[in-house]
Amino acid sequence: MAKILVVDDEINIRLVVKEYAEFEGYEVFEAENGMQAVEMIKSNDYDLIIMDIMMPKLDGFSTCKEIKKYKSIPVIMLSARGEEYDKLFGFELGIDDYVVKPFSPKELMARIKVALKRNSTKGNDMPEKIIFEGLEIDLAGREVYVDKQKASMTPKEYDLLFFLVKNKNLALTRDKLLEEVWGYDFFGDDRTVDTHIKMLRNSLGPYRKFIVTLRGMGYKFEYDAK
Repeated sequence: MAKILVVDDEINIRLVVKEYAEFEGYEVFEAENGMQAVEMIKSNDYDLIIMDIMMPKLDGFSTCKEIKKYKSIPVIMLSARGEEYDKLFGFELGIDDYVVKPFSPKELMARIKVALKRNSTKGNDMPEKIIFEGLEIDLAGREVYVDKQKASMTPKEYDLLFFLVKNKNLALTRDKLLEEVWGYDFFGDDRTVDTHIKMLRNSLGPYRKFIVTLRGMGYKFEYDAK
């Protein structure tokens, strides 16, 4: 049974999410603000966090940063604001998904299933480590090394790199990347993918050369071992 932590200062939101999530068979825990959530994750393990952005004491973005210092837990962010800046900023922090209020509880449950499945199957059917010249990808440890130096990457950058590598030398459209890496494509657009590709390339340094832009289509991880 997956454990879900719902973080929101609005009790009605917490109750609605809890009701639907428990109906789906999840074990649900609640926090009414970011500071409480950080303290809870220090002593407890959760499979997923659903968190509001606008909260007293500590906002959702700041809470996400604090949580990432202790544990890597997938986060679905809730917000009454749908601006692209908020979404991209959240993705840069490493959140898995972004849902704008008011939202459909059934849609949220579908996104929860996708996020849990995606995070439970990472690394399947692939060797634990893959090396492309000086680029080493540790799938088991979820770490990337560039010329022996550990790269600082967000969880979403890692997910994107993993999917590109898994489909090495295959052309991947932006829609395909949105569908497979984010799980849904109707909240994102080309700029979401392009922004993360830019971030990923910066993290890979000289090995950014492996990520090839397919003009008007998408991207591919191109590597020819000789």
